[in-house]
Amino acid sequence: MRAVGVVEGPVSVLDRDDVDTDQIMPKQFLKRIERTGFGEFLFYDWAQEDGWNLPANPILVTGRNFGCGSSREHAPWGLEDYGFRAVVAPSFGDIFYSNCTKIGLLPVVLAEEDVRAVMASGEARIDLDAQTVTAGDRVASFDIDADVKHRLLNGLDDIGVTLQHHEKIAAYEQDRERAGPSTDLR
Repeated sequence: MRAVGVVEGPVSVLDRDDVDTDQIMPKQFLKRIERTGFGEFLFYDWAQEDGWNLPANPILVTGRNFGCGSSREHAPWGLEDYGFRAVVAPSFGDIFYSNCTKIGLLPVVLAEEDVRAVMASGEARIDLDAQTVTAGDRVASFDIDADVKHRLLNGLDDIGVTLQHHEKIAAYEQDRERAGPSTDLR
């Protein structure tokens, strides 16, 4: 997983509330076994509508309760594969939020008026370390769990977190190693 520090650039606006994971990544595309290649299917049904235009910018700004619905990991995978590095919204589905942080896609919760300001600005700068979003002259702060922030800043997925303890794991395995089956039948 790549580290997240600052995400900046143009924003893509999806001004819709209650966008569920089936709308983000429809079920017919969940047959792939790789974690890549889902970007082309992002918002597939909506993308077939006349006038649909969602540029692949670094930041997606959207409405309330984004990522609600089922727990499919494919939704964040598709957003990341499409080119988004961060998603800004007033609220997220809990499991979706967690799935984003596990792959390095930064979910940012802001007050509704701050989200509207980012939508209107057309560009933004998200600084994870400072926990701020700057859009034009407006600077908004956001909260994030300290452990999640550490993982994102350091590019640590679940395996990466585990491997931080590789010396302790190796020592444990060495201690448990034996030539054959245990004869201790206590």
